[in-house]
Amino acid sequence: MGQDVRSPRGPRCIALVGPFQSGKTTLLEAILARTGAIPRAGSVDAGTSVGDASPEARRHKMGVGLTAATTSFMGDSYTFIDCPGSVEFAHDMRAAIPAVDAAVVVCEADERKLPQLQLILRELEDLAIPRFLFLNKIDRANKRIRETLATLQPASRIPLVLRQIPIWNGELIAGFVDLALERAFVYREHKASEVVTLEGGDLDREKEARFSMLEKLADHDDALMEQLLEDIPPPRDAVFDDLARELREGLICPVLLGSAMRENGVLRLMKALRHESPGVAETAKRLGASSPKDALAYVFKTVHLQHGGKLSLARVLTARLDDGATLQCSTGETARVSAISAVNCAHDTKRPSAEAGDTVALGKLDTIKTGDTLSNGKTAPPALVKVEPSPPVLSIAIAATDRKDDVKLGQALLRLNEEDPSLTMIQNPRTHDIVLWGQGEMHLRVALERLHDRFGVNVKSQAPAIGYQETIRKSITQRGRHKKQSGGHGQFGDVVLDIKPLPRGTGFEFHEKVVGGAVPRNYIGAVEEGVVDGLQRGPLGFPVVDVEVTLTDGSYHSVDSSDLAFRTAARIGVSEGLPQCQPVLLEPIHVVEIVCPTDATAKINAILSGRRGQILGFDTREGWPGWDRVRAMMPEAEIGELIVELRSATAGAGSFTRQFDRMAEVTGRAADQIIAAHRVAA
Repeated sequence: MGQDVRSPRGPRCIALVGPFQSGKTTLLEAILARTGAIPRAGSVDAGTSVGDASPEARRHKMGVGLTAATTSFMGDSYTFIDCPGSVEFAHDMRAAIPAVDAAVVVCEADERKLPQLQLILRELEDLAIPRFLFLNKIDRANKRIRETLATLQPASRIPLVLRQIPIWNGELIAGFVDLALERAFVYREHKASEVVTLEGGDLDREKEARFSMLEKLADHDDALMEQLLEDIPPPRDAVFDDLARELREGLICPVLLGSAMRENGVLRLMKALRHESPGVAETAKRLGASSPKDALAYVFKTVHLQHGGKLSLARVLTARLDDGATLQCSTGETARVSAISAVNCAHDTKRPSAEAGDTVALGKLDTIKTGDTLSNGKTAPPALVKVEPSPPVLSIAIAATDRKDDVKLGQALLRLNEEDPSLTMIQNPRTHDIVLWGQGEMHLRVALERLHDRFGVNVKSQAPAIGYQETIRKSITQRGRHKKQSGGHGQFGDVVLDIKPLPRGTGFEFHEKVVGGAVPRNYIGAVEEGVVDGLQRGPLGFPVVDVEVTLTDGSYHSVDSSDLAFRTAARIGVSEGLPQCQPVLLEPIHVVEIVCPTDATAKINAILSGRRGQILGFDTREGWPGWDRVRAMMPEAEIGELIVELRSATAGAGSFTRQFDRMAEVTGRAADQIIAAHRVAA
């Protein structure tokens, strides 16, 4: 275990993932400092960390995008990808983890973060990515390690296996025992741990904990099971081989201890990664990379620099990729690499090529997007990974503060979407607003900050318009007449319209039953256009739907009648007739499906009831022990900031999807308030 022999598995790529504020960026700092990549560890709070270095991350003191940093340890190269912990920025993690060799799940002994931990572990489990669990902030632990493990185990579908147990000094943890190595270490702040003699109660606890670890390994190793049954101590090398094999096969998740802030447990973690995590060949095989002679690379992040153009962060999975190579993309696009840079902390170093296993930045691949698979072969490679963004849950309407920046805003939004596909932009055809959809309040706030900080676009924002409509309850017959004489040819159009309500959801129908040529046939199209004009804004101020209008009669003038005159007459007839038809307001109703931890279900039901939600039912979330699925009907107007309350009630883990169901009548005081607010806004 301790020999300094170079690993044959090539450069490794490791993801640092975990719940919000679990200490991932601090662990990255500790790793870089302990391996000599930086002179000393920076601090998130002080704004000196390598990770979370963007202005937005510094401002909010949280990860809002991934950071890639490369270091070396015992002769091997490691690129660590520090992924944001907030569920609002999870797309960066989901796009990056398919191509990593292993993940370090950073967590702490906090029961409130268990649902977040489960979400992250589920992503890794579904992709069959080997994973270690690094139990951080162990210096603040107030529970025994077995209690902590029992608390965390429900989040994982495979056994969490203790690799280390703490050494206690009174109520404080002073060090740890490595159960595989059978050696005790005492922590020293910002220094390597010191080996100490294992004796007394610590020795007894080590023997018990080691036997428990071996029992779990023996579940998948018959030879080890026989040795345990016959009370034969297994060879240490065989134990390490079992740990490595069962990690890679997804049978266990080893648990290591440490304190990233004090740099404790970092070297043990690095040695475990070095000896037990798989290499790029196994990762390429897991992804189905079938052509080892051609270079294959997977793009896991796109970045637009203010002055350096577009960068595509990619993991090379097979062969060698040279600068200047022409690449085929899985989407059929081709692009030429203009530069290859190593990702070394904050400094990118140019290099002539990248080997299998390297994580690099490829310059100016303008047609390439996050999630694309690239090859230097002669044909387009199949896509190795497909990562769909989570459905958006919150939106704001935005517009450039200065109208001359409209084009600049459009270009900036396209670049933002390239960097973060979980942002969605939709043009509202009725209000002409750009509606920006995202994964939560902070996600949208950071997007607006990036528009300002990086693209120089100031925007104003407001709540998006709700898709209110109106309809009628009563049928009438209405004449519309337009007559105007102002010298020369005048304007004359005269129509008689039957206006009737239709069943909900029918839309609009136009018919004509004119007899005797009262309205010439060449003007009937103009009459329909005028009717449509009149329905654009009803007496309550909204588009009118579920209406049938029939042209039954009218008159014309051989000289003064025209398409415009009849269109105007029809619009007048509809506008004057609708107020007499008992207009009623309609609001959009959606079916909302919420997923949440079971202990939050009662809170969710209360939130839904407080937002005019009609609960349709709830049941357990299939395949997710400890989670529920709640379905409800909700007005669109009440869904607006639902996610804010939902995340607050579920420690950031709950989410929802929605689907339009129908338009429903709104009456009484609620309707009066909506109509009044709309008139003020107009």
